[in-house]
Amino acid sequence: MSRVVDRVLEIFPNEEIYTCAAGISPSGPVHFGNFRDVMTSFATAFELRRRGREARLLFSWDDFDRFRKVPAGVDESFTQYIGMPLSRVPAPWRQDKSYARVLEEEFEDAMRELGIELIYRYQTEEYASGRYTELVARAMQQRHRIAEILLSFMSEKGKRSREIDEMAYAKEHYPVSVYSRFTGKDNTRILEYDGETRITYHCLDTNQRETVDFSEVPIVKLAWKIDWSMRWKAEGVVFEPGGHDHASPGGSYDTSSAIAREIFGIEPPVFVGYEFINLRGQPGKMSGSKGNAATPSQLLRIYQPELLKWLYLRKSPHRSFDLAFDTEIYRQYDEFEQAVQDFLTEGEGSAYARSLAPLWEELSHLKHRNPIPFRQAVAFGQIMQWDSAKVVSLVERMGFGYHADSVVELLRKAHSWLEDYNPQEMIAVRETVNQGYAEDMSEEARQQVRQLREFLLSTKEVSVKEIEVTVYGIPRIEGVLNSELKKLQRSFFRDVYQLLIDRDTGPRLATFIWAIGIERTAVLLNI
Repeated sequence: MSRVVDRVLEIFPNEEIYTCAAGISPSGPVHFGNFRDVMTSFATAFELRRRGREARLLFSWDDFDRFRKVPAGVDESFTQYIGMPLSRVPAPWRQDKSYARVLEEEFEDAMRELGIELIYRYQTEEYASGRYTELVARAMQQRHRIAEILLSFMSEKGKRSREIDEMAYAKEHYPVSVYSRFTGKDNTRILEYDGETRITYHCLDTNQRETVDFSEVPIVKLAWKIDWSMRWKAEGVVFEPGGHDHASPGGSYDTSSAIAREIFGIEPPVFVGYEFINLRGQPGKMSGSKGNAATPSQLLRIYQPELLKWLYLRKSPHRSFDLAFDTEIYRQYDEFEQAVQDFLTEGEGSAYARSLAPLWEELSHLKHRNPIPFRQAVAFGQIMQWDSAKVVSLVERMGFGYHADSVVELLRKAHSWLEDYNPQEMIAVRETVNQGYAEDMSEEARQQVRQLREFLLSTKEVSVKEIEVTVYGIPRIEGVLNSELKKLQRSFFRDVYQLLIDRDTGPRLATFIWAIGIERTAVLLNI
């Protein structure tokens, strides 16, 4: 984020506090894509602090937004709340909290687990506090100019599709919605405005009218693009990212920037549009409104906090990347461990390490941790029925030296990954010999399996290393090219896996044989 911060300091050279912002409307679960908002601002705030500036990371909950539709999985009776602020809608799952608050708490708990400190703003409270009143009044007073700005960013096609008469739009436009005090909903129309803070509105649901002073009664809310620029002014925001849809020419950022300059008299914050994130191993397109999006808290069930942050930070916001619920996660865990070792070996000087500066402290803390590979956690967890004490004892006896804490932590995540998302990857050691498969094997292949069995029965104690040398050596033929030898070894491994677990592949074979036991293996290889 170095160049982004260069731009921030060029435009805002003398700020006492540099505010980097992010935010979301809690209309559904805050999913993995929204989390890129936080991580982009997190990296920017870190770089500002590294350069000696005081920076803060602000997160706005737009819980004063209207409840637009009933989410998937929620009873249709909740249509009665459409048009009310999200903070006023009861939670379907809790009687003591609002719909918005339940979603907010889940996200905030995940941020604490990730070690990310955010300053939260709850927009229902901010509007009620009166701190926006003067800026809302300014927008109301400049409503005709705001209408002109909004029209200037609309395409002719868009105007036609919405049947907009430009003169009528500019004359009748108000930049706020009003929540009726009769119903709590925004199905209202402003009839009169006194030029200060008093309005008369018509509640279309009850056909009643009321005159209120919005400096005393917090029932008005600015429309999205005006609200966004107003908060830039109120909070002194110097940087805020957004999805690439906001970054498109004439999109939300361009429109809000024009309003920021002309109505609120400020320079808009530096903006970075980020690419969306792909999700592997889950069918269909995920979305918060459909209720099937992966949230940070769900991701933390399978990813270590430092690994999850690493995945977000190692790519430029302009580049997409994958999160994995499938076996791709094996590679991600392996690459992260390699990155940790590279950092500990090369230090902060390498270009790659510089790109991960926000994680230096966390990576340094991993110096003495020797974690169990995720793939082995999946395998050993199944063999030992997810009993962490038994797995710790197993890896100690095998001489791997994996840190016990990492075994306990990664067993939990491996268990969630396997049972929640990859039940097809579960392995079960057979109880009896796979006679059907054995009968279809060639005599040469059967001889190789028998050779392995004889080796296992030839000694009371055997190490993983000795098993590994043997299983790789049995298919070896003198003079065979290395590429051909690998094919022969894969064929042999496939036969052994089929006889043990009815699958073509499985956990690392030598380790797996050692873990399930020599005697049990010998019984299943008795063909």
